[in-house]
Amino acid sequence: MTTFSPTLFSAKRYAVVGLGSNGLPAARFLRSMGAQVVAWDDNPAVRAAAQGLELADPTQYPFDYDALVLSPGIPHRLPKPHPAAERAIAAGVPILCDVELLFHAVRASGSRARFVGITGTNGKSTTTALLHHILDRAGIPAEAGANLGPAALSLPLLPHHGVYVLEMSSYMLERLAEMRFDAAVMLNLSADHIDRHGDMAGYARAKCAIFDRQRSHHLAVIGIDDPNCRDIAAWLDTKPAHLVRISGAAPGLTRGPALPGEHNAQNAAAATAVARHFGVSDDAIASALQTYPGLPHRQQCVATVDGVSFINDSKATNADAAERALVCYDRLIWIAGGMAKQGGIEPLAPLFPRIAHAFLIGRDAPGLAATLAHHGVPFDIPGTLEAAVPAAFAAATRHHAPTVLLSPACASWDQFTGYDQRGDRFAELAQALSPTHLAPTHLAPTHLAPTRLAATPSRTGGA
Repeated sequence: MTTFSPTLFSAKRYAVVGLGSNGLPAARFLRSMGAQVVAWDDNPAVRAAAQGLELADPTQYPFDYDALVLSPGIPHRLPKPHPAAERAIAAGVPILCDVELLFHAVRASGSRARFVGITGTNGKSTTTALLHHILDRAGIPAEAGANLGPAALSLPLLPHHGVYVLEMSSYMLERLAEMRFDAAVMLNLSADHIDRHGDMAGYARAKCAIFDRQRSHHLAVIGIDDPNCRDIAAWLDTKPAHLVRISGAAPGLTRGPALPGEHNAQNAAAATAVARHFGVSDDAIASALQTYPGLPHRQQCVATVDGVSFINDSKATNADAAERALVCYDRLIWIAGGMAKQGGIEPLAPLFPRIAHAFLIGRDAPGLAATLAHHGVPFDIPGTLEAAVPAAFAAATRHHAPTVLLSPACASWDQFTGYDQRGDRFAELAQALSPTHLAPTHLAPTHLAPTRLAATPSRTGGA
């Protein structure tokens, strides 16, 4: 495989701030391509682990850089800009993400490899991995990364017919300058990351940047299962790219066993639209959909004990994401909680009749409990996964519920380093269960619902 030239960026000077999973690979890549790189992280321990880099706080010197590469998690505007971002803005220095630099590196190397950007409030990781799987099975050189998996500047140089499949967060999209996507996908849009974008309009503007600079030979794919994206679709009708609308409710959609639920039908439709754009046949797409293995922490069955399935959907960090899981099960035990997003779990009320019993963990469990009590859903507040998992197992047997679902509808940072650690811990606890855990637990229901209602259909939603 062709490699990037070690002199590709020899005339460039960059400040890289934030040496985590994106920043450290970016600093090392730029340095290996001949750029002068000043790297910094506010955490001394992280700086100590950054071997071989020139470490200096760029705010302490004249800000004469070609660009500031700021890790996605560090704000440059709201809620408060990082000092390096303030210096960059004052000096007129562009603030970029690593995906922008990958685009420049690929084009400067002479490759015409295609770029796919995939975004949305929910479903973008699954769609990214699924499209990569389809292209790989079709024999097209492809690499997946950015917000999912390897950092963008960890990816190799692809040939002209290769495809970069990049999951794009709103944080990354607002730091693009010249990049254009050959195919851009917006799956859905609901309130999230308002602290970083100010309001829903600001969040939508950041997400819509995925369609910027597209031309007539490019593809724009938009989900139409939520009102925000339907509005964006009308706007895209005025743009030059070829527009494809997708819906998880469309009849006849093909998907595989690792893609349950209407939301995954939408994910499959998005991946199918892009694969077709790159010339993959429908037969090859259908075959790849059947062999797609799924992603960890996204409706992943991690254990089955005495007929009870334990489903790890830890990636569901907001109510919209949790809805996509809840709708897949007629009767279940639900484990939820953590750091609640705006609106909490009230939007999930139409699905509450499916819940035989809920177990709440984390910082905002009391607030979630108030919502459940208002709707007559029985619940306990064990507080931790260690207490919740065996209690949920006992409740599943008691209520003849075949599924224990971890779909927290909340962020994880109050108790875990991320949703992945939360999901891994859930899997460990589920796999350690045995029939002895069927004995009654010490937990008494905090609230018991009166008459149970029949399961209700979900409202239509995106991925």
